[in-house]
This record gives sequence, C-alpha cells and structure tokens, in this order.
Amino acid sequence: MPDDITPLTLQTSDGLALEAELRTPADPVGAVVLAHPHPAQGGSMRSLVTSELFRTLPDKGLTVLRFNFRGVEGSEGEHGGGTAEHADVVAAIDALAAVGTTPLVLAGWSFGADVSLSVLDDRLAGWFLIASPLRILPLEAMVVATDPRPKFFAIPENDQFRKPDAVRSMTADWTSTTVEMVPGGDHFLVGRTAKVADWLADFVRSVAPAA
Repeated sequence: MPDDITPLTLQTSDGLALEAELRTPADPVGAVVLAHPHPAQGGSMRSLVTSELFRTLPDKGLTVLRFNFRGVEGSEGEHGGGTAEHADVVAAIDALAAVGTTPLVLAGWSFGADVSLSVLDDRLAGWFLIASPLRILPLEAMVVATDPRPKFFAIPENDQFRKPDAVRSMTADWTSTTVEMVPGGDHFLVGRTAKVADWLADFVRSVAPAA
C-alpha cells in the first residue's frame, strides 16, 4: 500500500465494521467521501471511477475517503438493497468529518450516487452525483431533492441507464441542482474520469464558505 494511504475501519450505527482508505494532501482545501457502484455487479471502492478519483483528487488539494459498502470485500454485513447502505455513508462522513477538513462533499458513482441522494447530514456542503441511475431507491427516498445545498449531476452523454435529458427532467423541480453532460462518455466513463475529477474539484471549491 502506498505510504500516503491510511487504512481505516468505519463503524456503522447498526454495528458493522467497514473497510476504508484515506488520502490527505499536505494543504487540503476540501474533503470528499466517495461511494462506489453496485455491489451486486461487482462494485467496490476499487472500481474504476472511484479508484481514479481517489488517486487524482489529492493532487487537487482534496482529502479523500473511499470505503466498501456492507458485504463488499473486507466489510462486514450483507448487501442491503441501497437502503441499509445509508448507514454506511453516514459512517464514512463521520470518519472524514473527524479529520476536520472543510468543505465536505459527498460524491457517489452509479449505485453510490443514488444512495448518496438519501443522505441528509448537516456536515455536508453539497452532493456530487456521477452517472446516477435514479432507480436504486424510490424518488421519495431521495430526500436531498428539497435541500437548499448544491447538487451537481455529472451524467455521461451515452449513459446506459439514465441519459442527461432524463436526469434533467426527473430533477427539474429539485432545489439548487445542476446537471452537466460528460461528452462522449458512457456509464463507465473510460477515458473521461479526468473531466469528472476537474468538475468535482471545482464543485468543492464552489461550496466553500466565503473567506
């Protein structure tokens, strides 16, 4: 394991231990929790987009925590269909908030994005949703829709599960919500994670309190 990666064990409110990793740059300007894609399709914190963001965001001044949802690799428990995983995200926020770097943003890819939309937490400055399918949970469970804090959707142009115009339509009445298309990308964003990383870094800076 590289010297700049710190392994962590997260504790959920329902008593599970989850594996996680933390990277912290020398002078952080913000912090990001990364939530990974669907466990039933082989998703883990080591999946492509999550891994690339974990690798590159510290170079942009961001402290980053990635974790495995319950039942994935070294994390205890069983897959909870996206509902029980709410507690996993909160445990990750707990751990990253303890580091003390702000602003703190919750970012998820695919399944992780949809689960993130169910998590309201006062410590968050905003949500960054990558290729969110908007189908893992019922829309009424996506309680961030009416929260005044910023939401940013990065939706691939050729996403196999929910295209940009569909996301715009489904979130048209959400507050403080931006939907941007990732040109040429599909759900897996091969070759386009650098664009997403740039947007995410810009988003974190945009939600920082004014000096």
